[in-house]
Amino acid sequence: QVQLIESGGGLVQTGGSLRLSCAASGRDFSNYAVGWFRQAPGKERECVAVISWSGATTFYTGATKGRFTVSKLSAENTVYLQMNNLRPEDTANYYCAAGTRDLIYSLRNRQSERRYDYWGRGTQVTVSS
Repeated sequence: QVQLIESGGGLVQTGGSLRLSCAASGRDFSNYAVGWFRQAPGKERECVAVISWSGATTFYTGATKGRFTVSKLSAENTVYLQMNNLRPEDTANYYCAAGTRDLIYSLRNRQSERRYDYWGRGTQVTVSS
């Protein structure tokens, strides 16, 4: 059974940091990429970062560039999202998702939920002002 399990969310003050983890299991993910998405109340889910399974290739959306860092150690099945200088507008439920590796080469595909085959249940991040 394929599973993606997020952890590390919580309540933090503006300017604080959190590190989210996404533990993947149940299949060989070597030909996959992993994306981090977030969804705030009343808003559509948006992609914030994507990483290849090797960890060598990363992409970020404009709102998180310079503040968020996605990473993965090659020997681990866990993807991390380090979030620094958090703002109230970063408050959302954060999800990780896995899709076939080719999605990483197209901006449209990276941001399209339909290109991801497996999803976690999410972890809540709340940033207080």
